[in-house]
Amino acid sequence: MSLSHTQTTFHDGLAPPRRYLAVAVLLLAVVLVVLDGAIANVALPSIALSLQAEAGSTVWVVSAYQLAVLVAILPCGALGEIYGARRVFLIGVVLFTVASAACAFAGNLPLLVLARFAQGLGAGAIMALAMMNLRQALPQHMLGPIIGFNAMVIAISSAAGPGIAGAILSFTTWPWLFAINIPLGVIVLAGGGLLGEIGNAKRKLNTGALLANTLMFILFFCGADQMATAPVRGAVLIAASLACLLILLRLERNSDAPLVPTDLLAAPAFRVSVIASICCFCGQMLSYIALPFYLQRTLHMTPVVAGLYMMAWPVATAFIAPVSGRLANRVKTAWLCAFGGALLALGLLVAGLAPVDPRGLAFLVGTAISGLGFGLFQTPNNRILLLSAPKERNGAAGAMQGTARLLGQTLGGISASVLFATLPLSTALELAVLIAAGCAAAAGLVSLSRARHEVAGQPGAA
Repeated sequence: MSLSHTQTTFHDGLAPPRRYLAVAVLLLAVVLVVLDGAIANVALPSIALSLQAEAGSTVWVVSAYQLAVLVAILPCGALGEIYGARRVFLIGVVLFTVASAACAFAGNLPLLVLARFAQGLGAGAIMALAMMNLRQALPQHMLGPIIGFNAMVIAISSAAGPGIAGAILSFTTWPWLFAINIPLGVIVLAGGGLLGEIGNAKRKLNTGALLANTLMFILFFCGADQMATAPVRGAVLIAASLACLLILLRLERNSDAPLVPTDLLAAPAFRVSVIASICCFCGQMLSYIALPFYLQRTLHMTPVVAGLYMMAWPVATAFIAPVSGRLANRVKTAWLCAFGGALLALGLLVAGLAPVDPRGLAFLVGTAISGLGFGLFQTPNNRILLLSAPKERNGAAGAMQGTARLLGQTLGGISASVLFATLPLSTALELAVLIAAGCAAAAGLVSLSRARHEVAGQPGAA
């Protein structure tokens, strides 16, 4: 395929029906990654019993996956630009599928943790390059709706994950939670040839920068993990992580396409979207940790009932996300995101601070409002983040989108750990909801800052 042809493919998208088959392949891969992150938590007690491991140690089955995604996502975005988004994406799918088989056959906890880390590396490639491949497959006028549909798929997968895990564990053993990825991964690989392809960037990956990036995220993750139990050690590790970031920026100060995309962050539209996304996901994670405690400790619900009540959020997000995608083509992103952030903040205050009602009606209303606000915010914010980047930097843009989400969620987790470790539970819950609402409001206000410079329907104009 010639470069001129691939550039035309990028602007106009693939020809039907190939474009729709390619989108189906990409969304299936995203579902795999999201489900795999959602089902592992449910399986931890079964894993501990089966492998005769301590319950606390099994947490690394989840943590190893999250750490690997953090380590891999920015380098995989760069590798996608250098060697081709389709090629690196499919390598990630191969690694994810093979590692899923290793998880299913792991006979002890260390092997399972190692396999989960490898699985997370593959997931990092999928997360970093899914949107780059989507952008190659579709014409620009379809990107707003498909980003909304992608958000809907993620919301439904997140909501369905625990239920699917419970259903599988009710009639079989935990290895099947990972084995089910194998045939689905093979389907994605079989459809890999449907994806579009563009010319590769002529540059090399800086190995020193790659090492600094890896150390930065390992130190940050380990420091965040220890903030509640050993705050001094945690703070030192996070400070060392920041030192690695400074080294990374220095190593790539003369690069035209740095690993940490400072070239993209220099553009107001991209920078504002990243900051707003970090704020929003920080509030989301903080509330996702605090609200189940509110349901079980304050409203005295069982874990099963509490899980059902929490589904109001992703269901509302799944409902509004495609609508938000269509609105993003007609309404200024700044206004949509500001309104979404305000709704999210309002919903959190209603859900967590309303007078106690044993039936939880105020909670359901509040979390439904939160889900609507979250969907209204995320779709246009992701759209402007991705479309404000030049086409040759799509890998970095997609990777930065995932990094902003993971960074925000990690900061939310740190905040929850510190609050729960230092304050009485009732006080910690109230303060957590207030901080989460403040983060949501901040996301909306940050987005509103670009309203004067933005033209509706033109993401790159901000």
